[in-house]
Amino acid sequence: MRVQVKKGRNIVAETRIENGEIIIGRTGDSNLVLEDHKVSRKHARIFKEGDSYYIEDLKSSNGTYYYGKKITKRRILEDDVFVIGPFEISFINEGADAKKQEEKSGEAVQPETSYEIDEIVEFKKYIHSLLIDRMDLKRAQIDSSDSQEVREKVRTTVSSIIDELKDKMPKGTTKNRLVKEILDEALGLGPLEELLADETVTEIMVNRKDQIYIEKHGKLVLSDKKFISDEQVRGVIERIVSPLGRRIDESSPLVDARLKDGSRVNAVIPPLALKGPCITIRKFSKKPFTINDLIRFGSLTNKMAEFLELAVENRQNIFISGGTGSGKTTLLNVLSSFIPHDERIVTVEDAAELQLPQEHVVSLESRPPNIEGKGAITIRDLVKNCLRMRPDRIVVGECRGGEALDMLQAMNTGHDGSLTTAHANSPRDALSRIETMVLMAGMDLPSRAIREQMASAINLIIQQSRLSDGTRKITHITEVTGMEGDKITLQDIFIFKQTGYDKERQKVIGEFVATGMIPKFVDKLRNKGIPVNLEMFR
Repeated sequence: MRVQVKKGRNIVAETRIENGEIIIGRTGDSNLVLEDHKVSRKHARIFKEGDSYYIEDLKSSNGTYYYGKKITKRRILEDDVFVIGPFEISFINEGADAKKQEEKSGEAVQPETSYEIDEIVEFKKYIHSLLIDRMDLKRAQIDSSDSQEVREKVRTTVSSIIDELKDKMPKGTTKNRLVKEILDEALGLGPLEELLADETVTEIMVNRKDQIYIEKHGKLVLSDKKFISDEQVRGVIERIVSPLGRRIDESSPLVDARLKDGSRVNAVIPPLALKGPCITIRKFSKKPFTINDLIRFGSLTNKMAEFLELAVENRQNIFISGGTGSGKTTLLNVLSSFIPHDERIVTVEDAAELQLPQEHVVSLESRPPNIEGKGAITIRDLVKNCLRMRPDRIVVGECRGGEALDMLQAMNTGHDGSLTTAHANSPRDALSRIETMVLMAGMDLPSRAIREQMASAINLIIQQSRLSDGTRKITHITEVTGMEGDKITLQDIFIFKQTGYDKERQKVIGEFVATGMIPKFVDKLRNKGIPVNLEMFR
C-alpha cells in the first residue's frame, strides 16, 4: 500500500506502508510531516490490523474527513481519499495497480479504421441472428433478462458460435472481446457499457446508431463505439426506462430517466429524432467530489473555498447560476456537504443526483405523468410539501418554473441557508431569470414586489461557467446587497479575470481575484464575536 499526499494539484509527499504504523502530524517526530496550522502535532495514524489497513484520528483539533464526513477510525479501501486540513491523502494498492497494468497490456488492439469497425459490426450482427435461433428465444426475452443463469447460457452459446466462425473473424478483435460485447448487447447497454465504466468519460451522447460522442476532460470527442441497429438503441432505452415505470413510444417519444448508479438519462426516438433514436447520459460520479477536488481542478481557490464554507455554515441563501454542463449540480453537492450534521435537510430534484454525507437527509424526486397522463408530481408540489416536513435547510436541484416563488418564500420564512441552481449566464441575468420563473407561478405580482422578495431572500449568487478550453470555473461570487429604486444591487466578492489564451496548450489564462469587498453577513458575524479570517478578502 502506497500513501500519496496532495496539496492542491501538487504531490507534496509519498511513502509506502510496510509493517507497523505511520503517524501523520505537524512536528518533525511524525513519520509523515504535513506543515500547516490546520494539522495537529500528532493528527492521525495509519496502521495495519489483520489483512486490512486503517486510518485513525488522534483527537486532532480540526479532524480527519472522508468525503466531507468527520471520522474517528475507518478501514482504508483502494482509491480512498481522506482530507486533513488542506491536504488530500490517497491510498494506492500497488499489487492491484500492477495487475491492472498487466491486464491492460494483454488487451486486444482496438480497430484503427472505420472499415475494420464496420466489418466487426456486420460480424456481430450475424452472430446475433445465430444466437437467437440457437437459444430458441425471442430477442425481447433475451433483452429483458439479466439472471446469471441466462447470462451463462448466452456466453456459452456465443463462444461456440465464434469457434465455428473463427476463420471469418475480422482483424482488430479477439474472441474474448467479441463474447463480452455481444453479452453487453444482448443483456446490457451494449457499446455504452464500456463508456459507463470509463471514469474519464463524463457524458455520453448517442446521436444515432453509428455515431456516439463522449466528453473527456471537458472536450467532446467521437467514440469508436457503434450500435448494431436502431432496434438495438431502442432496446437499450426500454431497458433503462422499464424498471422505473416509464415508457417511450410514438405517443410519448421522449423520456427522462436514470441508471442504477444515478446517472441522468434523456432519450428521444422518431418521429422527433429524425436520424434514429438518440440518448444523452450525464454520468454520476461514484465518489462525490469534495471542495479539495474543485480546488485541484482549478475551479476556485483556497480563499474562495474558505469563504463558501463560511457562508453555508452561517446559513446564507445561495443561488448557483450557470449554463448547461457548467458543473452547477456538482458545486451544489459540494456546498451542501458544508451543512452541519445536526440539521435536517430536505432535497428536491427532478432526477436524484445529490450525494450528501449527512445522516439527517430526506430526498424527494419528482414524478412524470403515467400512461393515462395522470399522477404527475412536480418540483413545485414537492417544494410546497417539504415546507410541512420541518426542514432546517431546503436544497432544490434546479429551479425551472413556478417553484422559484415557493423557494423565495421559504428563504424568507425561517429556512435560511437554503440552496438551489438556475440556468443563467451572469449574476445579473440570474436575477432576471428568477423574476421570470416567479411570474410562471401564475401569481399576478408587480415586478417591484418580486424584486423586494428576491433582494431580501437571496444572499449570494455563484456563477459557474464552462470556459472555451473545457475547464469549469466559478467566475463570480456575488452578494445581493439590497435595492436602489426598482433595481436590485449587487457587489462582486470574488471574480475570475481572463487575461489571455494559450493556443499551444489550448488553455484559458487568467486568475481569481478578491475585489476587496467584505460581505454584510461577515460584519454581522464579527459583531457577534465570531472570528473571521479577513485575509481571504485581500
